[in-house]
Amino acid sequence: MSLKDELYTPSQQEIVRRVQVNIPFIMLAEDAWQELVFSLDLNPEIGLDATALDRFTASDFSKVAEKLHQHGLSVTIHGPFLDLSPGSPDAAIREATCRRFQQMIEAVAIFNPRSVVCHAAYDTYRYDFCRDEWYANSIKTWEWVAKGIKDRGSRLMLENVYERDPEDLLALFAPFEPNLIGCCLDVGHQSVFSPKPLSEWIEKLGPWIGHVHLHDNNADFDAHLPMGAGSIDYKPVFDFLTTCQSTPIITLEPHRREDFRASIRYLDEHNILG
Repeated sequence: MSLKDELYTPSQQEIVRRVQVNIPFIMLAEDAWQELVFSLDLNPEIGLDATALDRFTASDFSKVAEKLHQHGLSVTIHGPFLDLSPGSPDAAIREATCRRFQQMIEAVAIFNPRSVVCHAAYDTYRYDFCRDEWYANSIKTWEWVAKGIKDRGSRLMLENVYERDPEDLLALFAPFEPNLIGCCLDVGHQSVFSPKPLSEWIEKLGPWIGHVHLHDNNADFDAHLPMGAGSIDYKPVFDFLTTCQSTPIITLEPHRREDFRASIRYLDEHNILG
C-alpha cells in the first residue's frame, strides 16, 4: 500500500488533488520534503521569503520546478511579506520592497505558477494618518508587480491580513481590471483582524476573489489551526464556492503535517470539493 493510500481515502485523495498546500521553499528544497510531496501528490503553494530569495539561485529554483512539473503538480507562489510596505511614504522603504518583489517576479517565470499571492499590507493602525498617500503609492507598486507577473504567464492575488474592512482591499482593486489583479481571501485573517462578517467580505469582494486561504482560529490569534478546530463558520465560503462559475484556487495553510490531514478530513466530511 502506498503512503497516499494509507493516509487518505479515495474521496480525500481527490480533494488533495484539488487544493494547494503552503510549503516554504527552504523546506521544499530538501530531498525528504520533496519525497513527501511527490508520494502524496501535494500541490505546493511555495513560500518565497527573503531567506529563500537570497540563499537560492535560479538554477536551484529550476531544479525543483522541473521535478514538480514532471510529477504533474500545480504550483502557486506566496511572495515575501515580512517588513515590506508597498505603499510606504518612505521612498527608500518602497525601493527595498520592490527589490524583493523583483526577485519574486524573476522566479515566476521558472515555476509557472497558477497565481502569485502577496499581502496587500494595509494596516489602519499604522497608515490611517497617511491613507491617501499610502494607497497612491501602493497602487503604483502593485500595478508594476502585476504586470511583471502577467508578462510571465500568471496573475497577482492580493491577500487580506490586517485589513479591517473589505473596502480597504477594494480601494486597491478598483483601478484595475480583475484579469490583472485578483483577491486572495484569507478566511483565518478575516476572522482575527476584521470586525466585519465574512459574508460581507464575500459579498463585496466576490467578483475579485480568485484564490482562498483556509485555516482556522478562535478569532483571537492567527493560529493556523486545522479546519474545524476553531470557531470559524465556513458556510459563507462554501456557499460562495458552489455559485462560482470558475472555482477559486484553494490553499490550505497548516503549520503541522497532521493539521493538513485534519483539514482534508473536514472538507471530505462536509462534502466540499469532492
